[in-house]
Amino acid sequence: MSDTLLTALQWYGAAAGLIAALIVSLNLGTRPTGWGFVIFVTSSIALIAWGFLSDEAEGIGWQNIGLLAINIVGVYRYLFTGTAKEADGAAPGEAR
Repeated sequence: MSDTLLTALQWYGAAAGLIAALIVSLNLGTRPTGWGFVIFVTSSIALIAWGFLSDEAEGIGWQNIGLLAINIVGVYRYLFTGTAKEADGAAPGEAR
């Protein structure tokens, strides 16, 4: 595997994870939080690939398989159901 590709996967995964964590931590509402989880999904995919393609990062790959599952739940909850809005105190379909 190309060292350049492995480096790009590693750094994209790290940077995207930081950006997603910032978006989620700002608690800007349901839709922005949902998009933060979408960014987390891309980060997890990059880090899974890097973890299993790199010689010494298999643990990161396994960790991100678990995080990918959690992030998919976040995407589903915040972008595809009214569950997150109900938890925020707003009625489904009502703007925050």
